[in-house]
Amino acid sequence: MGRVVSHMGSETVDSTAIERAVAERTDAPTGGETESLDVRELGPPEPLRKTLERIEALPEEGVLLQYNDRSPKFLFPRLDERGFAYAAVETDATDAVVTAIWPDGSEGVES
Repeated sequence: MGRVVSHMGSETVDSTAIERAVAERTDAPTGGETESLDVRELGPPEPLRKTLERIEALPEEGVLLQYNDRSPKFLFPRLDERGFAYAAVETDATDAVVTAIWPDGSEGVES
């Protein structure tokens, strides 16, 4: 279930507002805990490694918001393999691509 959602405007400036905007623009669950992971300052392969480590501990209704300086295209196949759904949202608010990642609950998520 991968996709890149439309551009978020710069009116969203704080992390709570960004999380709310991402939830509104994606199919990510809203009833659970939301965790953030900012990998913009990390060089490869650290963003991929840290994200994969963090998703393994996500609760069923949990969502990980990964902040990256670009679309994490090498992460998406790994998420598909592991049964996680995701949606990337480009935003001016943080000069980042915010990727919401959550357990899909089924095997073999399709892109």
